[in-house]
Amino acid sequence: MVSPIIFTTFAPLKKTNMSEIRNIAIIAHVDHGKTTLVDKILHQCNLFRENQASGELILDNNDLERERGITILAKNVSVTYKGTKINIIDTPGHADFGGEVERTLNMADGVILLVDAFEGPMPQTRFVTQKAIAAGKKAIVVINKVDKPNCRPEEVHDNVFDLFFNLDATEDQLDFPTVYGSSKNGWMSNDYKNETTDVTYLLDTIIANIPTAPERVGTLQIQITSLDYSSFIGRIAVGRVFRGIIKENMPVSVVKRDGRIQKSRIKELFVFEGLGKIKVTEVQTGDICAFTGIEGFEIGDTVADFENPEAMPTMKIDEPTMSMLFTINNSPFFGKDGKFVTSRHLRDRLFKELEKNLAMRVEETASPDSYLVFGRGILHLSVLIETMRREGYELQLGQPQVIVKEIDGQKCEPIEVLTVDVPQESASKVIDLVTQRKGNLMLMEAKGDLTHIEFEIPSRGIIGLRNNVLTATAGEAIMAHRFKDYEPWKGPIPSRIAGVLISKDKGTAVAYSIDKLQDRGKFFVEAGDEIYPGMVIGEHIRPDDLVVNICTEKQLTNMRASGTDDKMRIVPKIKFSLEEAMEYIQGDEYVEITPSFIRLRKIYLDENERKRFGKQLVS
Repeated sequence: MVSPIIFTTFAPLKKTNMSEIRNIAIIAHVDHGKTTLVDKILHQCNLFRENQASGELILDNNDLERERGITILAKNVSVTYKGTKINIIDTPGHADFGGEVERTLNMADGVILLVDAFEGPMPQTRFVTQKAIAAGKKAIVVINKVDKPNCRPEEVHDNVFDLFFNLDATEDQLDFPTVYGSSKNGWMSNDYKNETTDVTYLLDTIIANIPTAPERVGTLQIQITSLDYSSFIGRIAVGRVFRGIIKENMPVSVVKRDGRIQKSRIKELFVFEGLGKIKVTEVQTGDICAFTGIEGFEIGDTVADFENPEAMPTMKIDEPTMSMLFTINNSPFFGKDGKFVTSRHLRDRLFKELEKNLAMRVEETASPDSYLVFGRGILHLSVLIETMRREGYELQLGQPQVIVKEIDGQKCEPIEVLTVDVPQESASKVIDLVTQRKGNLMLMEAKGDLTHIEFEIPSRGIIGLRNNVLTATAGEAIMAHRFKDYEPWKGPIPSRIAGVLISKDKGTAVAYSIDKLQDRGKFFVEAGDEIYPGMVIGEHIRPDDLVVNICTEKQLTNMRASGTDDKMRIVPKIKFSLEEAMEYIQGDEYVEITPSFIRLRKIYLDENERKRFGKQLVS
């Protein structure tokens, strides 16, 4: 998925002094208001004409981001305030996209840490703050949403200080300035009781507290931290000028991550201006720029001096914790819906993703049609799958598996910290569900009218847990989790209790048959849906699987009797989202993904084959 690139042309850009540049990344837990705040800053700096319709969440510019209401890809914008150029990098809040956060911190000299005035520091807040403190960045804390009822800004400020202290922040980092305000209403102030009319206080705080880029002496060094794409000029590299000056048509050396050196030349050079880019002839140390002309570059490569290239330290990215099998679609409905259906299409697309998605890995398997894809979590993988689906790919997915490591001769698995906020009356149900999956209760406290519960739980236990928790709490639970560490294997975890209903015949689902079989379980299909043998069409009320035929129509006779033609009362079908389908399947099942459909199926469609091979798949 590629964000649209806006190119604008202005008069030649005047040279910017070092003291006039600030590079800052905005970090926070998901949905704490990062992108909304960037919107308000853009409006504050008069980036739009009065009559120009800009809309909301300007930076979340692809369909997936807008639908889900989350930021997936880090974005760069630039504003000028009081003669100072401020490069702002909006980062994702989900730990699954931590690879994006780690890259962007390399470009920034400081961070704005955004915290919700009611929720306080959340798991992902801790995750992104840890990264920023480890990188030695100075932080400005913005306590956002102080207009919410039940908000507790002073308590949250103390919680943030405790968080910094627990993460071993330096004295300088602990001495952070605090700004209060509401991104939604567009005001920032030094006191939450003192409501202002704009966000100038925050911009002044940035200029006063965020250090300028250090002036380093030496030859050119730029680390490529992200990619852009234009259908006119192809791949564009984006990075910060760490040292030296980069010029148009300048010969350079590209130092690859493995140490190889490739000679190249810079063609065109751009800097960020507002939401777009403007063409310039040179860029000085400290600024963030985009450039073309280099072939075959990857994220993490260093663009250095032509004669004496010096590589920058390679970026350390957290390892993936989960894998899934991606394979071609070989169901009876193969090729009916998608444009890209072959193994070559699938392979090319997965390896193309590796160019810009650092936290992802792809491995080939013994089968030429299947690939193992490693990622940070269900959400990380599902965004890739959803993107491929919209591009017109057909594929099948196996059950998500956690990555197991052997440490000191002991089998270890990833452990996550899970936080759940629920109404008090539902807390016992949540604790029961989590402890069944080998979760340990670490903390339980009241937070306003909700109960805040923290667990340590194996990553295996989280797969499929969300649905169960939401069902048990009538949809009121708020869940979040972050990776903690690898710990010794916790033993078997109970998987899905119920069996499934499997289709016997190919054809169209009939309301009459569904009605008669409703006492056997819940259905995932409805009347009129196309089905095939071996397709999972519902959930059985018992632990074993049941093969049923829902394509049988009512036999017509010329006999009529009272009571035989009762009205059909069919329960609406259960509709899975992509993540829910990925979490629902077992080892002997696939999720079939096409542009228009998400279907569940058995790996072996034939009933006799299932009996023959089924046991070894499930074990």
